[in-house]
Amino acid sequence: MKRILVLLFFCIPSHLLLARSYSLEASKTESAFPAISFICNNTIPFLNEPFDSTLVTPFFSKYPKLKYLKPEVVKLYRKHNYQFLWYDRNGMNEFADLLYSKINNLDQEGLKIRVPYKEKMQSIFQDYDNRKESNLEVELLMSSLYFFYFNRVYKGVDIEKTQQLGWYLPRKKQSYVNRLDSLLQDPSLINKKDKDLLGQYYQLKEALQKYRNIEKKGGWSTIVWPKKMKSLKPGDTADVVLQIRNRLYLTRDLSADSKKNWYDNELVVGVLHYKERNAFIPDPVLLPKHIKDMNIPVNERIKTIMTNMERCRWISPSLIKTQQYIMVNIPSFNLTYFKNGKPALESKVVVGKSLNRTVVFSGEMSEIVFSPYWNVPSSILRKEILPAIAKNANYLAKHNMEWVGDKVRQRPGPENSLGLVKFVFPNSFSIYMHDTPAKNLFKEEQRAFSHGCVRVARARDLAVAILKDDKNWTVEKIDAAMNRGAEKTYKLKTKIPVYIGYFTAWVDRNGTIHFYNDIYGHDDRLTELLLSD
Repeated sequence: MKRILVLLFFCIPSHLLLARSYSLEASKTESAFPAISFICNNTIPFLNEPFDSTLVTPFFSKYPKLKYLKPEVVKLYRKHNYQFLWYDRNGMNEFADLLYSKINNLDQEGLKIRVPYKEKMQSIFQDYDNRKESNLEVELLMSSLYFFYFNRVYKGVDIEKTQQLGWYLPRKKQSYVNRLDSLLQDPSLINKKDKDLLGQYYQLKEALQKYRNIEKKGGWSTIVWPKKMKSLKPGDTADVVLQIRNRLYLTRDLSADSKKNWYDNELVVGVLHYKERNAFIPDPVLLPKHIKDMNIPVNERIKTIMTNMERCRWISPSLIKTQQYIMVNIPSFNLTYFKNGKPALESKVVVGKSLNRTVVFSGEMSEIVFSPYWNVPSSILRKEILPAIAKNANYLAKHNMEWVGDKVRQRPGPENSLGLVKFVFPNSFSIYMHDTPAKNLFKEEQRAFSHGCVRVARARDLAVAILKDDKNWTVEKIDAAMNRGAEKTYKLKTKIPVYIGYFTAWVDRNGTIHFYNDIYGHDDRLTELLLSD
């Protein structure tokens, strides 16, 4: 026992053997022998001073804007037996300063939100003398703001709000109670890329900084397109070329600005790069619509990046760590099949038109249907098929359709609306991916034409890629099944996660940011929510 007391004595600095006090305006507690001790730690000493747990409720009554965080704060202090966490032997600890800095720079995380009781925080951190002594009100305020910061930066807006925005991909469910221990031990961890955030988040964060730098330098000027000019082609000479060249140089689509008014090969390279990353057909001809896109102000591009950083907060990186998965991005009209962490196949897609929007959700592909029937949905039957039959009694025969009870279906064949193969991932939205006979639509820049399902340009190649390691299927057997004219369903041995997302800004593997049209208006609604917070 004597040896234990000796060790404990040396763990406590002599100047701290004096009694310490802490206060809360709502209540003051005193003790002739306050419980003061320190955990000996080579990295950082923690103050292990307990406080009255009944004082937590009065704190949240005084700070009602933080009341929604009370369950997490209580859980934190129950774990630590209601002891001070934000103070060490010298006063407020290092992580408190780092957290304060992070909260003051939320704009670097793509957030423009009001921090509750920010003025109170400023008064605390500007008064160095008061920070030397533990204070329960400050302690609880720091813990509340810790959860505020991590919830906003790492979780994002509430799941109820995201579902109101039409987002049904799985949301992250996590608590940051245990993480605080690690951060108190090593505060520098808060500056490292977090494994709980999608890698895309950090790529967008870098792009955000680049576009903010452009904004600080004045952004870009509006390009004035001559009213009588219908198009601009390589070899043309015009004053507007000077403006276009400068605009593309600012966003590094051009490596240099030669100040020439001639549409030369150097500018062709820049135009093609710009078009490729802004979802235009990559040809060198410039039209008014391209200039309109270039004239989108830099602050609008910044808002778009911030909006998509928010979406990244909602996705757990674990979702894309499976051996294989399929990702469809609605605004880019693109599908990517990933296998072993790498893209195995990419394809253009057609998605739902504005009145029949493709839903943002996830499912598990369980079946591939070769030579499928198309069972006409009731809404299409009522709105399109029945009126067509009323005008032409031979409509069903002409389109290889038949009645099955009170339903209509289209028989398998090359003209079937689902094409020659269908990919099924059961869901409550009745959405699936499929082939299509309307191949010409894949040539369009904006491909929102379907009734909600996803039409795949390379449907056959996708089937081949998925079944590549399945001994039951060869390429020849797949082709035969697709063209047999008789429906055949094959259950996959391993289900494949399918994620249908909505990103209007995305950084590719080369670090190039791409922008896509907000075809469903989801950005506007989310941006309004974020900026009004």
